[in-house]
Amino acid sequence: MRVAFLGPPGAGKGTQARDLAREWRVPHIATGDMLREAAAAGTPLGLEAKRYMDRGALVPDDVIIGMIADRLRQSDAQSGFLLDGFPRTIAQAEGLERLLKDLGQPLDRVIYFDVGEPELTRRLTGRRVCRACGHSFHVVSNPPRREGVCDACGGELYQRADDSEATVRNRLNVYRKQTAPLLDWYTGKGLLASIRGEGTIEDIAHRVQDAARGQK
Repeated sequence: MRVAFLGPPGAGKGTQARDLAREWRVPHIATGDMLREAAAAGTPLGLEAKRYMDRGALVPDDVIIGMIADRLRQSDAQSGFLLDGFPRTIAQAEGLERLLKDLGQPLDRVIYFDVGEPELTRRLTGRRVCRACGHSFHVVSNPPRREGVCDACGGELYQRADDSEATVRNRLNVYRKQTAPLLDWYTGKGLLASIRGEGTIEDIAHRVQDAARGQK
């Protein structure tokens, strides 16, 4: 399968993508993770990307598309892939379409996670991430056993700069203006399947599986 997940920040795309990619044995390609790794490494690309991410703005298309192109050309992506957080704009979607056409690997399905804004704000502002291993927790719905300490590795938990309330509001505004038009774009191509992104992780996973198979 070659699938892309769409949805606003905090919609739960990453959680579902990790599980589904393991089941399908295809790479989970998360642009956010790729950019944060580059930022943490202090590379020129990473530092440039960090300036945009810290204020909730989108990283320029040419930076993202170049990274995706390199990743999709790797051998483990030849049997399929799951894109998480890409594309985010019509221009990126057009660039991805050209790239996949060149590779002979068009998308099979685009799945949209529909989640209300109050729930998105609650999820994002309460998220805490481990500095060491990247594992995510939530102060209300999925707290660590010890406050501020990762259950998985004992690392320090912190709130990402892009999860502050002010930045979350900006991220959702950016999404509405620049990313939401992708829904119409992919609907016109017959690729979009929309699922309700609220409920238990297990319930959402069943909806994702059905959507990926083309079931209602």
